[in-house]
Amino acid sequence: MISSKIEEALNRQIDLEGYSSMYYLSMGSWAEVKGYKGVAQFLYHHSDEERMHMLKLFRYINDRGGRAIVPPFAAPQKDFKDIREIFDIVHSHEVKVSNEINALVELCIQEKDYTTHNFLQWYVTEQIEEESLAREIIDKLNLIGEDKGGMYLFDRDLATMTGQQGGKGGHGH
Repeated sequence: MISSKIEEALNRQIDLEGYSSMYYLSMGSWAEVKGYKGVAQFLYHHSDEERMHMLKLFRYINDRGGRAIVPPFAAPQKDFKDIREIFDIVHSHEVKVSNEINALVELCIQEKDYTTHNFLQWYVTEQIEEESLAREIIDKLNLIGEDKGGMYLFDRDLATMTGQQGGKGGHGH
């Protein structure tokens, strides 16, 4: 059985993972409308990944005798200045998610819930990958600067990065 304290904390994480999915979906829609099809494809893929992270938590809570709750997600931002702003937000959001996962791990240690602690190790590893990927994209954007040709290639390349990320993010874990 899962303690009510851990259950509540995991349900808060469900809210954050679900919000992440909606946020990336909103960003993807903005990018698609602005003509950045590769960026949109990348963000839609990451929206799906975040939803899978949420579902993994749902199943875990319910399997441990708790009850996963669908939260009332806040509406995400829908307008953005440019692609750089989007990926700055993605990076800062992934850092926030990492901090929340780390706080959950700490709570599990305090509560001596080693089963949930073990379950969360997948999320710890996933967040290292997510933050690294966001930093890599920001580095590419820094190299490109305002170059329109560079942005065209960046958009095209990001579509191919989505395919390479296929083994990560809840698919096959």
